[in-house]
Amino acid sequence: MSIADLSKRTDISLIAINGKAPRIHSSAFIAPGCRIIGDVEIGPDASVWYNCVIRADVNRIVIGARTNIQDGSVVHCDSPKPKRPQGFPTIIGDDVLIGHLAMVHGCTLEDRAFVGLGAIVMDGCTIHSDGMLAAGAQLTQGKVIESRQLWVGRPAKYVRDLTDEALVDMQAGVNGYVINGRIHGAAIDGASQA
Repeated sequence: MSIADLSKRTDISLIAINGKAPRIHSSAFIAPGCRIIGDVEIGPDASVWYNCVIRADVNRIVIGARTNIQDGSVVHCDSPKPKRPQGFPTIIGDDVLIGHLAMVHGCTLEDRAFVGLGAIVMDGCTIHSDGMLAAGAQLTQGKVIESRQLWVGRPAKYVRDLTDEALVDMQAGVNGYVINGRIHGAAIDGASQA
């Protein structure tokens, strides 16, 4: 669906602010109830699920190909400050899984990173490729999860390395969300034409 088609939908909000409007690839799935604001870029086959808020009013947000932002999640960024003139944009790579009700703020999630249900990732954090923040965990400001590490708790701490099987399961989840996004997109299109 093109950005022009998306902008006609009344069940989502696409809002330009400070002269910057969302840029969404035509193959991305945007579910009803989403609010996408400002300098947001969403890549091919990405999916943003029901009632998510992606607000790039004070910095930019990039969401890569095949990444999914699951229901009720909030993605924001941090504004430039005198000691941090670049602020903290939120840069999310390809094939990233972000669970329901997650909060992702001013951080970097590299390709194939995983953020569990209800988890919080704060300013200046990085989750490297194939790193995982467990459900309900809170990654406090500036922390780094290295590749294949699993962190749990509030505040989150490293507990162990991920198995090859866990990485395969994560990739299967990514693929499943691409397919499910297409199914939901077709259902929404069908309902609007009925």
